[in-house]
Amino acid sequence: MKFATKAIHAGQEPDPTTGAVMTPIYQTSTYWQKSPGDHKGFEYSRGTNPTRVALEACMAALENANHGLAFSSGMGATDAVMKLLAPGDEVITGNDLYGGSYRIFTKVYAKYGIKFHFIDLSKPENILPYINDKTKLVWIETPTNPTMQIVDIEGVGKITKERNLLLAVDNTFASPYLQSPMDLGADIVMHSVTKYIAGHSDVIMGALLVNDAQLYKNLWFIYNACGATPGPQDAFLVLRGIKTLHLRMKAHCENGATVAHFLKKHPRVDKIYWPGFEDHPNHDIAKKQMRDFGGMVSFTLKDADLQDTFKVAASFKVFTLAESLGGVESLINHPVSMTHGSIPKEEREKVGVTDNLLRLSVGVEDIEDLIADLEQALK
Repeated sequence: MKFATKAIHAGQEPDPTTGAVMTPIYQTSTYWQKSPGDHKGFEYSRGTNPTRVALEACMAALENANHGLAFSSGMGATDAVMKLLAPGDEVITGNDLYGGSYRIFTKVYAKYGIKFHFIDLSKPENILPYINDKTKLVWIETPTNPTMQIVDIEGVGKITKERNLLLAVDNTFASPYLQSPMDLGADIVMHSVTKYIAGHSDVIMGALLVNDAQLYKNLWFIYNACGATPGPQDAFLVLRGIKTLHLRMKAHCENGATVAHFLKKHPRVDKIYWPGFEDHPNHDIAKKQMRDFGGMVSFTLKDADLQDTFKVAASFKVFTLAESLGGVESLINHPVSMTHGSIPKEEREKVGVTDNLLRLSVGVEDIEDLIADLEQALK
């Protein structure tokens, strides 16, 4: 079954009771049992709910995975992966990372005795000096947030497989439409479903997708025991959003490419981060492991300080100044003061997250309106 067909049909059958084509919202906390333990597969909605089960099956199909788990947020999904670890374990991850991931790693799990190595992942072999008998997990984003670094998933996967380490890939920026980490060696794929998968800026949700049955059981235990699971209304909204994922991503990619090329020629723009450019670091890897280059574009303003950057960010009329990304509407974000504020200044500046950096989530509006808005704001 091809991607578009899976997006519309995977995990979803007409409701056997009424014939409803759309998966119903099973707004219930508990389920009838004929006798103790004799039920229809559902006992309590923290653990399983029919609407959520349909969504999990659909997301697993999109990521070519055997199992899916939906969480109440992307951070809830990340938290569950960290709970696979024990005090003394070590994690290797990138030096350009979503601020929320950095925060939970350093402020929550580090104090429980888990050690994190934040390194340059531009080459897979860069992880080798950090691997020891305490290493349990490699966690990567690609493209990274916000400087669009590209990590070779297959190259890292070969190293982790040889050493029996877990490889988790945050696939939020690419979406399953553009990138399939499971096919490249990932053991766990994580999504902030809030973003491209849901696609309409009306849901907070996360997901984990896995192939290994025992890993799924371990994560399901954490999922059920700790309870960071979403309600059926949100699951319904995401199922609805997924049905147009392939259409939306095509438009995001087309508009993103046009915006990136416009910015590259603009005299007020200094650096630009978009993996579709041939001079973007690891462009060849992006071309190999991605089906297109996405709708995320970051850039720095030439000779601008923080106040100048704030002024530009507040001058847009079509782009909305807001956190998050991946919705149909275009957003502009200032990472230093918004999504990446929890990362120390000296750490974020090492990888280019500077005061004059802006990040665009290019939506699906008419491209002429987006270019005109960029032109007037940059003035």
